[in-house]
Amino acid sequence: MLTRLSRFGPVLPRLLCNPPARFVSQSKATGAAGSAAVTELHPAAETAGHAEVSPYVKNPDYHGFSSDPVVDEWNMRLGFFFGISVALVIGGTFIHYLPDHGMRQWARREAEHLIKQREMEGLPLIDENYYDPNKIVLPTAEEN
Repeated sequence: MLTRLSRFGPVLPRLLCNPPARFVSQSKATGAAGSAAVTELHPAAETAGHAEVSPYVKNPDYHGFSSDPVVDEWNMRLGFFFGISVALVIGGTFIHYLPDHGMRQWARREAEHLIKQREMEGLPLIDENYYDPNKIVLPTAEEN
């Protein structure tokens, strides 16, 4: 799909400028004449005086970076190279080497370390009391 769209890249600026154009029909003629029908899609635009000329008329391959065709093409190439290629490569590398999100890998390593330590000491892996009951301070009946 993307390769099909890339074929329209050089043609797109030419389509946007709307120059007068004639198109020849390639369909079979219905009559005996057999000649190709010529149709004019866009009427000829009258240019009066010193009107501003569209950049597409001066440079059919205009990319919008500069009025000079050579500078315009180089700016387009540099813009796409740095904007797409470098951004994807450096951005992908940056995302790949980000630190552990949420410290999940660290938490797993720490849990495995604690399990091994408790097994070596002969303690149960999980105690029935999460907190030590002797260290919990409860309010007295009078405070309630």
